[in-house]
Amino acid sequence: MNLLAALDDLQLELPQSATPGGNYVSVNIRGNIAFVAIQFPIMNGEYLYRGRLGEEITTNEGYKAMEICALNVLAQIHSKMELDSIVGLNHIDGYFQSGVDWDDSPLVVDGASDLFVKVLGEKGQHSRAILGIDKLPRNFSVGLTASFTLKK
Repeated sequence: MNLLAALDDLQLELPQSATPGGNYVSVNIRGNIAFVAIQFPIMNGEYLYRGRLGEEITTNEGYKAMEICALNVLAQIHSKMELDSIVGLNHIDGYFQSGVDWDDSPLVVDGASDLFVKVLGEKGQHSRAILGIDKLPRNFSVGLTASFTLKK
């Protein structure tokens, strides 16, 4: 299955790949495993969904923010190789900053999980961790890292 066609069928397009904000690479490939550095809800250079979940950002907006993070993960992979070289998504780490009383992080990280399964099908099944962070860079509400197995 052509993954770009799957994105098109879902009326989604990959954003422009963001450049690293420090001394690291956005995609690190070791053997047939690709590790994608943290991606934020940035759409073609525009910073979106900044603030704390449960305060400035709703759970539904957090879900949308995680979808954008997942699209940025795929954009980073696509910038280095063909998306069809993906054998499967291994694991994601979802990061969030929230107000004290907010506790819907699984619903927010489902934004990324759901997108990966819609686009990659069975290859998009993965394990995940969800981590509450006091402060994310640029006051982003969420961030996402991922690892993929690639064809040899």
